[in-house]
Amino acid sequence: MEAWLALALAITPICAADAQDAMRGLDLTSPDMTTAEMTRAQVEAALKAAPAGRGADFTGKRLSGLDLSGLDLSGANLRAARLNHTNLSHAKLDGATLDQAWALGADLTRASLVKASLFATQMAGARLDGADLDGARVTADLTGAHLVGARFQDADCSADEKNQSMGLMRAIFKSADLSRADLSHANLARADVRFAKLSGANLSEATLREADASGADLRGALLQGADTSGLDVDSARIDKASVPYLTKAINLDRAFRE
Repeated sequence: MEAWLALALAITPICAADAQDAMRGLDLTSPDMTTAEMTRAQVEAALKAAPAGRGADFTGKRLSGLDLSGLDLSGANLRAARLNHTNLSHAKLDGATLDQAWALGADLTRASLVKASLFATQMAGARLDGADLDGARVTADLTGAHLVGARFQDADCSADEKNQSMGLMRAIFKSADLSRADLSHANLARADVRFAKLSGANLSEATLREADASGADLRGALLQGADTSGLDVDSARIDKASVPYLTKAINLDRAFRE
């Protein structure tokens, strides 16, 4: 476990700069990334044995492929854990720590992650349709993730300006499906939402300052009161109703107005 934690910490700066490059250096088909060292029953036992007021500790554990659906993992420490293709649908992860965890292709449909911490979490291709991430801290890589109807109210998905030595840590929603997601009051400053589907999303009062939404689909998105200063909408698909809210965006003249 110590060796894995050392590796996870070592590659974090690389993940922040280019997660795809980090994954090229790893064997995602290895047992470390595809197998579990615990059963569901053992996970449940660990949850019951956790000290009162403290979440269970699964730091660095291999939990890939398990069915953990519906479990209450509130406050659990899943730092650097492997949760690739794990079923966490309808699970409760409020206040949980998933920093530097690997959850590629994980199923978190309608899971609750209120005020959870997802720092440098690898979640490409994960399913979070209807998930609740209100108030969560998210600098995860959610490239190609499914987040239809997910909630991010008051979530902090902004770039971590304090950790520049580790590269630009920010939420990555590249090519993700955020259709009808609720991102009202969320902080998406400098976030990567290139080619994301944001049609019908609620972005009212959100901070989109200097975020990259080039190629994104913003048709029908609610932008009232949003801070769009420096938002890059190059080649984005927008509707005429949103133009008044994008006057401070850049490359507005290169957006497709429909």
